[in-house]
Amino acid sequence: MNLEEKTVKQNYIYKGRIINLRVDEAEIPNGAIRTREVIEHSGGVCVVPITDKNEIITVKQFRYPYMEVVTEIPAGKRDIGGEEPLQTGIRELKEETGCTADEFIYLGELYPSPGYCGEVIYMYAAKGLHYGETDPDEDEFLEIDKTPINIIVDKILSGEIKDSKTQAAILKVNELIRQGKL
Repeated sequence: MNLEEKTVKQNYIYKGRIINLRVDEAEIPNGAIRTREVIEHSGGVCVVPITDKNEIITVKQFRYPYMEVVTEIPAGKRDIGGEEPLQTGIRELKEETGCTADEFIYLGELYPSPGYCGEVIYMYAAKGLHYGETDPDEDEFLEIDKTPINIIVDKILSGEIKDSKTQAAILKVNELIRQGKL
């Protein structure tokens, strides 16, 4: 069965610093035309920093859309113009935690909300951490924490950690550690 849709028309409603919003007309498999609202985003990268004691470094920051402080792993938007995902991860890890790492392990990609958003988040683990000074963006206010992975997993499973990229990447890392692969 053919499941693909074909774009017939694109209409940009908004072009911003972080996202673009467009409303498309798409031909669906049965030939009908339907409206598709799409958010374009340059993509992001998240990093699970793992200490020698299998602790995870997380950051807490206020997230305006939810009006609450959210616990997350270090992450950020890829620079427009094609910054390589690993370079984004290296940059964001240093900016948000002050850490550099001897090794980055690719964990895969995450589609955070494929029904309307084209964002792709690339996930990495970082080992062999070296600690230094943070360098957050001027409008970024963070609290850094270091927590054993089993406690982080418990917080994910209890619903205390709600961020999807953090949940996915940490659960992958936890499984790789359990299997002795990380």
